[in-house]
Amino acid sequence: MLAPIALYPDPLLAQVLMATTYPGEIAEAVTWSKAHPDAKGDDAVKQVASQTWDPSVQALVAFPQVLATLGQDPVWVQRLGDAFLAQPDDVMVGVQRLRRQAQAAGNLQSNQYQNVTVQNVTAPAPKASAAPATAPAPASSSTIIIQPSDPQVVYVPSYNPTTTYGTWPYPASPPMYYPPPPAYYPGSALMAGLAFGTGVAVVASLWGNCDWGNNDVDIDVNRYNNINRNNQITNNQNKWQHNAAHRDGVPYRDNRSREQYGRQLNGANQREAFRGDNAQRAQAREKARGSMDRAGIERPATTNRQARDQARKAQSGATTGNRMQAGADRPKASDRSQGTARNTRDNQQPGKQTAQTNQRRPESSQARQGTQTRPSASPGSARNNAFAGARSPSQTNAQADRGRASQASALRPSAARSAGQQISRPSSPPMRQRGGRR
Repeated sequence: MLAPIALYPDPLLAQVLMATTYPGEIAEAVTWSKAHPDAKGDDAVKQVASQTWDPSVQALVAFPQVLATLGQDPVWVQRLGDAFLAQPDDVMVGVQRLRRQAQAAGNLQSNQYQNVTVQNVTAPAPKASAAPATAPAPASSSTIIIQPSDPQVVYVPSYNPTTTYGTWPYPASPPMYYPPPPAYYPGSALMAGLAFGTGVAVVASLWGNCDWGNNDVDIDVNRYNNINRNNQITNNQNKWQHNAAHRDGVPYRDNRSREQYGRQLNGANQREAFRGDNAQRAQAREKARGSMDRAGIERPATTNRQARDQARKAQSGATTGNRMQAGADRPKASDRSQGTARNTRDNQQPGKQTAQTNQRRPESSQARQGTQTRPSASPGSARNNAFAGARSPSQTNAQADRGRASQASALRPSAARSAGQQISRPSSPPMRQRGGRR
């Protein structure tokens, strides 16, 4: 996470760490910088003085090449800022560890663009939740400081983290590499693995610096007030503090930051009083709940999750009751056998009626005269209906085959019939003139 910026000069590194805590405004600054490619240095910072961004974000428009790098991965920008808010000590220690690796690989040294110095700085003791009986002694280690050779001209280095830090100790997790924008590094000079493009002239834009002894950021109040005319500070505000008002709704990554910087409305602790809640009502609620428990009545839900659980429980009980009722209503084996026999008799009865009807068809002379006579059914016989034969598919198919054969015989030419064979059929009215059921 820190590899792409760990070798920046300390003033520029401090500005980046502060600004990344406002990822939403960083994205807006990236868009503005793309729309104004020629704006840089103090002049660019003055052009965005009317913007509502945090001063640390406004200061970065002086370095369009830095914004071009940050704009390549907004997720990385947000994680970098969240890490600096939640674990500033680990972030600063990580920067120093990477600088020592680059120096050991021969890729970090002083030149005409930057001054690299090593100082012995006493690191702060680790923070603990409870102080032990014997506090650990602060660790003393060397600290690498990078400053511009000319305080008024800053050269932003560009490098490949996969090679600049030597052999990367974590092969499974290589560092991120964001190629530099070519427009800002024309004919760049390569110095021990670092490429330096055109310098940026600044006088007051960089007003922060890394305090390696306390692992935080110091503010040069005079330089800050010279460039931020609309947002002046006093001399006792020389330590940087995160301003949650510029977070633009971007959620914090860890619970501690959310509790510390989460925006709360004034008087939020008095909401219960406005709702009419007091000690007497709370006591009455507890008394009512105790009475419900003694009576075996389920308590009403107090949260959405409890309401969902109670609804699922009630639905499950209703489903079980329906299944039991369905089992109780199911007919017994003896009833099912009687029903099967009755259905069998009903299925056989339409066949008998069909045979009787076929026998009576030729003998009626009234049918030839257009008179339709329907034989009366016996009291015990079932009439034919639309569902007759539904339970005996073989019988239905046989009747359909006979009907198709009869229809084909009626359409056959008379010349193809055998000689001397006379076929006569009683005339019958059309089907639509017949009465009764079919």
